Amino acid sequence: MIHPEDLSFRGTLPLPVFKQLGQLLHQMAQIAETEVVVLTQDILLSIPVPQKKQQFIVIISQGFSALLLGFPEEPEQSNIQNSVKMPDPDDAAYIFSLPAEFLSFDVQESLIDVNLTFDRDAIANFLHQLSYKLQHDFQASQTLAQYCQSLQPNDARLQSYFTLLLLSIFNKEKAAAPQAEHPSVSVCQPVEDALKEQIAHERLLNQLTSQIRQSLDLSVILSTAVSHVRDFLQLDRLMIYQFAQDSDREWIATSSQVLPRSDTWQKHSGCVVYEARAAESIPSMLNYREAGCFIPTSQCWEKYRKGFTLAVDDIEKTYVLSQCLLEFLRASQVRAKLAAPIVLQEKLWGLLIAHQCHDRHWRDSEKNLLQRIAEQLAIAINQAELMQSLTREKQLLEQRVSERTQALQDALIAAQAANRAKSEFLATMSHELRSPLTTIIGLSATLLRWSFGQLTERQRQYLDTIHNSGEHLLALINDILTLSEVEAGKTLLEKSEFSLSAIAEASMQSFRSIAARQAVDLCLDLRIDASRDRIIADFKRVQQILWNLLSNAVKFTPAGGRVILRSWREHNIAVFQVEDTGIGIPTDQLPLLFEKFQQLDTPYRRQYEGTGLGLALTKHLVELHQGRIEVESVVGNGSIFTVWLPGVEG
Repeated sequence: MIHPEDLSFRGTLPLPVFKQLGQLLHQMAQIAETEVVVLTQDILLSIPVPQKKQQFIVIISQGFSALLLGFPEEPEQSNIQNSVKMPDPDDAAYIFSLPAEFLSFDVQESLIDVNLTFDRDAIANFLHQLSYKLQHDFQASQTLAQYCQSLQPNDARLQSYFTLLLLSIFNKEKAAAPQAEHPSVSVCQPVEDALKEQIAHERLLNQLTSQIRQSLDLSVILSTAVSHVRDFLQLDRLMIYQFAQDSDREWIATSSQVLPRSDTWQKHSGCVVYEARAAESIPSMLNYREAGCFIPTSQCWEKYRKGFTLAVDDIEKTYVLSQCLLEFLRASQVRAKLAAPIVLQEKLWGLLIAHQCHDRHWRDSEKNLLQRIAEQLAIAINQAELMQSLTREKQLLEQRVSERTQALQDALIAAQAANRAKSEFLATMSHELRSPLTTIIGLSATLLRWSFGQLTERQRQYLDTIHNSGEHLLALINDILTLSEVEAGKTLLEKSEFSLSAIAEASMQSFRSIAARQAVDLCLDLRIDASRDRIIADFKRVQQILWNLLSNAVKFTPAGGRVILRSWREHNIAVFQVEDTGIGIPTDQLPLLFEKFQQLDTPYRRQYEGTGLGLALTKHLVELHQGRIEVESVVGNGSIFTVWLPGVEG
């Protein structure tokens, strides 16, 4: 009896003969009376690690099993005439450089190392090797293990029938051998076709690139691209599949029907977000989320992330070990598919997947085009993500500004309300205090002038103290009352026409006796034309402004110093300026100068009385006239206060 091992063959055969052997094995699978499994090299497409170039066919059944292995020989040198390398007919770049001798050439058949065996142990050993390579796919490994256990000796009748078919093929090949040793092949047409195809590809890419640059609407870009590319490649279905890499990531490529997120979302799962179909009869996969058999492993994920493009010419051959996935693809009418990764900043965002309802051999040019389309889509998605991120940041900043503004407004309203309440309280208290103080001042003045009886020196001193302190306290209360009324918005200006020079002279006259006691020289510098000496303002308030400024100047000017009051006009604005040669004000304390109850921290602080209301009240009165006040000061040299008041007549 002839053992199956004796029917094994090892040798080198032309590639067409190897293909005929493969076809013969497929024919044997079709005539087998029991269930037959056919495995080819297509099942290794999902392996993350690149594999050696090999072709194989494994037939497994109860009556007939066989293994056909082929390793293409690597040519040491070109076999084209004159040892000149033949350009690839599919490469349009050579069209302008083809020499005349390439218009026709002899093609030598490629050779392949072949191993054909029917030995169960050899077949089982090969299946174990496949199982190891597919260890990332548990289901495939388990299925291969079952196939190893199911191997049976070949039926002699089927083995003989295979031999007869093999002899028949060789006889036909010999009879059909051409007279010429090598056929003559023209390359002009393939090069021309390749060039036209390349131009069409570039035109499509340029259209997509222009659209990406002109639009920020990602949904329009993706839906239009899917539709145009499907038409161009004559696909039955083209779709964009988006991964959800982490639980915090939201769908940015949202179509109108994307499903809500699930709490059980898995790490490498995703959803079909865009789709274009050739006909309504083709089932839609929009919004589809894969079953467990379809989720990619970490190895496959990394493979895609590095730019791998999956090309499946026939799912029946590639996914024969993955029944779950195979059944799903059959139900979706998918027979061939091409998938290119969409990678954003070295992260796998999704896949651009092409489907064909019949088996299809994907050319390299088609693979390259889909890869380049995916790269352009990645640019568009990255652009949209960046814009979305900027929009979110802008909205967040606007929200924060709005909240902060509202908080400040609320605080301002509260502060204003509290300030008004305080001012009203001070005004009420001032009114209540003025009445008894007026009585005290009046009675003390009366006692000082009392003619009945002679007052002792001590009695007169006591009465002077009572009278002067009362007047000082009354002046303070009047300042508080005035300031409170101004802040509460209750102060109305009683405007009238009066002379600038007259009010300046009257103000200076009020302080001459005080200045004389302190040995301070008072000077009046009027630069006003008599014809332009009139102003319309509140006489009492303007006088109070000048009194406060002169009072401060005299108070803080040491003996032997000078205080100057100047007045002039700038167009329709009256200007008053008070300059002294006093102690001066430090620069860092100038911002506090017009604050209420502020007494600046100086070496002379304890030498001078005051509550710090004078300048604050002065500023309010100036602003009540729609004017402004400024100060210049140098420590040790004195200060200059300048007031601008609008409302000059003539």
